Amino acid sequence: MATRQSDPEPVSPGMLGILVHGNNHFIVRGPMPSRSFALALVRHWSIIQIGQPTPPELEPWRISSREYRENLSWAVLVAGEGDVSPVVSQLLKDLSERGIVIHEFPP
Repeated sequence: MATRQSDPEPVSPGMLGILVHGNNHFIVRGPMPSRSFALALVRHWSIIQIGQPTPPELEPWRISSREYRENLSWAVLVAGEGDVSPVVSQLLKDLSERGIVIHEFPP
């Protein structure tokens, strides 16, 4: 079966999630990060670093812009500035209703 150009690439089970930091969020390909890696990813992705390579320890994760919400298998919430947007709050609620644990990490 041919995939449409707009379809996301296939994802392995357990390797797609959402990382929420305050009023920002990232759809992430990779395993669910520990607290220390979640904080490092937030720091790395929240600051524009033109031309800077991804640190080797963060290479298992990458931001993805085209995914189906049904494929999300983990959620991490890191306290940050601002409130979680209503749309992301609804997505987290939907994930929780599907049985996905929302892991909340302090800053």
